[in-house]
Amino acid sequence: MMKEMLRNLSKRIGLYRDLKEIRHRARWFLPREMRRRKAGVRLYSRFIRGGDLCFDVGANTGCKTELFLELGATIICIEPQRECLWSLRKRFGKDHRVVIVDKALGETEGYAQLHICEEAPTISTMSNPWMTEGRFAKDFVWRKTESVPMTTLDALINGFGVPRFCKIDVEGYEENVLNGLSRPIPYLSFEFSREFLDATARCINRLLAVGNPRFDFSVGESMCLGLDTWVEPSELYKALGTIKDDLLWGDVYAKFE
Repeated sequence: MMKEMLRNLSKRIGLYRDLKEIRHRARWFLPREMRRRKAGVRLYSRFIRGGDLCFDVGANTGCKTELFLELGATIICIEPQRECLWSLRKRFGKDHRVVIVDKALGETEGYAQLHICEEAPTISTMSNPWMTEGRFAKDFVWRKTESVPMTTLDALINGFGVPRFCKIDVEGYEENVLNGLSRPIPYLSFEFSREFLDATARCINRLLAVGNPRFDFSVGESMCLGLDTWVEPSELYKALGTIKDDLLWGDVYAKFE
């Protein structure tokens, strides 16, 4: 109750966003966070070199962008959520290596409905199954919607060039994002979860339609690859099937030959 009262008060006097940013910055110095950042830099150094172009699709407040910057990359941040855009501009607005695109990504150009979870903005989504069938459906409510402009990966590539690495984390909308891609990207990742492995298979099939990729994966926020080698889809599915965790989630990584 007291926490909710303080949050509402800070919103009324215009300090809520700044307090969130201060809290985020303070977390950087926690030993656990410092270890996570170092592990993240090690992981992404497999794909990113100094001067590379990267796409951060579903940038949220920029945690992955920070890691990519440490590796010397130029980053295109794609994020449609207003509160997240405020944080991105606060954090990176003066950094010439970061371009912030205030749009969603999907199959076509246009507009789409973004469903906002105010209690947990990181699970805001444009996917109806994510809200009704996913692991968060019983515990969270998406009360707000925002009509947001939408573009495609192909359009971004036409505007900025082919990235060396593209990270996609859009809470169940990954398939739609990949359907807007018609050419290979050297390396990319997209989020998966146990309850939507059928959608993961469709994402992989989409990538197979645009090139000759091989795959690996990471579990949760482990910041390490599960196979440490690039395999065919059948081997990836076999590896995921051996993990006995009903709440399994993580990222699939693709490398185009």
